[in-house]
Amino acid sequence: MSKDGTDRRNEGAGEQPATEADLAGRMKRLSAKLDAVHEAEARKTAAETARQAASGASSMGRAFRLSAEFIAGVAAGGLIGWSIDRVLGASPWGLIVFLMLGFLTGVYNVMRATGQLQVPSDKKDGAGQ
Repeated sequence: MSKDGTDRRNEGAGEQPATEADLAGRMKRLSAKLDAVHEAEARKTAAETARQAASGASSMGRAFRLSAEFIAGVAAGGLIGWSIDRVLGASPWGLIVFLMLGFLTGVYNVMRATGQLQVPSDKKDGAGQ
């Protein structure tokens, strides 16, 4: 349509100007297509949000696991060192040594859990195991 409200599409081609019914039909088809596009976008957005939420939850779980691995190593070393000091009376050397060993064990466990450390197979003898 032109600015003056007349339909100048294909003038002289023998086509009749669009009627209100034709325009209403086109409007309904366009609305249906737009609704389909909006629904697809909404599904895509919902899927992306769900994926990000799941990723965030798994990242949080991974962080808790890694921190637990480290803290467990240090705590176990400290407990063993404290016990040795109490039994043998070698205070504070048992605690110092075993806290260091616990720290190293915690770092080893974190590296193993993140996959940065290759754990050797126990019995790889070429027999298919």
